Amino acid sequence: MAQFRLQGSKVLAVDLTGDAVKAKNGSMIAYDGRMTFKKMSGGGEGLRGMVTRRLTGEQMTVMEVRGEGTCYFADRATEINLVSLNGEKLHVEASNLLCTDAGLRTGTTFTGLRGASQGNGLFTTTVEGAGQAAIMSDGPAVVLRVSERYPLQVDPGAYIAHTGNLRQHFQTGVSFRTFMGEGSGESFQIRFEGEGLVYVQPSERTTVGGDV
Repeated sequence: MAQFRLQGSKVLAVDLTGDAVKAKNGSMIAYDGRMTFKKMSGGGEGLRGMVTRRLTGEQMTVMEVRGEGTCYFADRATEINLVSLNGEKLHVEASNLLCTDAGLRTGTTFTGLRGASQGNGLFTTTVEGAGQAAIMSDGPAVVLRVSERYPLQVDPGAYIAHTGNLRQHFQTGVSFRTFMGEGSGESFQIRFEGEGLVYVQPSERTTVGGDV
């Protein structure tokens, strides 16, 4: 299995011994050893993944990197965070996914209005299986734990990814700016309930659909 490690906080080094990884197209910045690169269509597996991405506008162009040696990945000097999966499922915004073990299954899942509010379509990317994934954040990511006793409210523009048995509720009419009397127009929050982890970034991406 490929070995993921960080070189600083903004470069991912992947050691390969004949195996492969899937990475964001164009994110390779250097490599040593012998490598082959193959552009992959879609981003999810199968026809459904390709079709839903075209319909929703969520773009995730990936490449397969296979070989022996070390390959280095980065994207616009964003922070990189490693996520280890042991059979569970990672939900992540397509724009925040940098690299995964080739053995991990990627696809799409319906997220309802939350996806529409961000202009990323009604689907988000899923990564499932046993292995490692690298996700990106604008600034150092914060990992927040959600429990049945302590649900979590998240600004959609700061949300990156989540794992665990979590339920999402899309709430309109309220945002963190609303609490301070600075909100205007329609505003949104995501409420997470259940047991799991939520990854957020200390920066808000440009969103569509109101004050977030």
